[in-house]
Amino acid sequence: MKALVYAALFAAVSLAAGSFYALRAALAPLPGEWSVPLTIGPLQVEAGVPSLLRLATSSWGGPLLQGRGFDTRFGRVTFGWSEARRALQLRCAPCTVQHLTLPELNATVHRQGELLDGEAWAGSVRGRWQGELSRDRLLLKLEVPATALADGYALFAAQVPEVKQGHIAGTFSLQVRIALPAGTLQVVPRIEGFEVSGLGTEALAGARSACGKRRTRLTADHWLSRAVVAAEDQRFFDHPGYDLTELAASFARNGQALRIERGGSTLTQQVAKLLITGDERTTARKLRELLYAVEMERTLGKARILRLYLENAPWGTDGLCGAEAAAAHYYGVRAHELAPAQAAWLAAMLHNPALEAGRHNLARAQWVALGLRGLTRAKKLQLVEEMADAATSRPAPQPRHP
Repeated sequence: MKALVYAALFAAVSLAAGSFYALRAALAPLPGEWSVPLTIGPLQVEAGVPSLLRLATSSWGGPLLQGRGFDTRFGRVTFGWSEARRALQLRCAPCTVQHLTLPELNATVHRQGELLDGEAWAGSVRGRWQGELSRDRLLLKLEVPATALADGYALFAAQVPEVKQGHIAGTFSLQVRIALPAGTLQVVPRIEGFEVSGLGTEALAGARSACGKRRTRLTADHWLSRAVVAAEDQRFFDHPGYDLTELAASFARNGQALRIERGGSTLTQQVAKLLITGDERTTARKLRELLYAVEMERTLGKARILRLYLENAPWGTDGLCGAEAAAAHYYGVRAHELAPAQAAWLAAMLHNPALEAGRHNLARAQWVALGLRGLTRAKKLQLVEEMADAATSRPAPQPRHP
């Protein structure tokens, strides 16, 4: 009897070991193949990603994954298999990407040779994707057709309370290209008819700055106003509150880094951040900021938005804010009295006020000067040379007089 038990145990262990080694051999990366560490029970093997994809999307490997799941940094992913479509099904619920949590995200994966395709959807937002698999990379293309912006925002209603408060009109579409494992991301967004109402931004028309009692006399034609536009939002007078070029660049940078590294905010969005949403570095805050910016363009107009920014922008350490306080602190004059070089220096500080207040970033100040409207190219080049030579134009705290 003991011999029979030992034989059975030996057979089971041999079968398990044989299965493990067979699986490891099947998943072992080929020379030059993209690979990842894979945990199988208490053991870890190096697996080739192309081999994993072929196995998971095969007619015999896919059904074995039915009902199974694993935890990822985005959330728990569970598998299903559609025999009729011969496609792997994936469901991530809840799914968190760049601090945004979706109730669920679904996708299907169908493979024919080295070509992949399928659908991806969350709520009412759907798209189709295609992929091309090779030994060392996977190229993915996703297209989301024209979809109601309200449906897109509805996915994040739990994190963006303005979705229930306001009315959102318009459509968006996306073209996304991803290269793995490099992580490069290209996003081409398109927005049509974006309008927002019901958020109450018209109340900002008479808002007073918390930076000081003195209201600025600045208009769009004063040098500091021109310098701020050159430094922070060169397309300010042309966009509807958001800049699709900057949005695409920020999508690409943040998607590759998997965190917020580039904001892509317009001056209008920065006003929304300063006065309403706060500066929390999350994607949810960016989505809220975008809604307020679009409404402010309609309710306030460019001139008022620019003045609100100038009256509330941070300009250094110890709570220094507002154009009038900055001009008085660094040059001892009113903001509308600043010379072009002085305005360029102050505007250059807005990039990182706490840091720039303690140093003189000549390269950035000169870059701002080259973007000033109202100067010929020759005048701009002359101004840049003068800024390098004249130390008197650089910002320096002024002595306070009783």
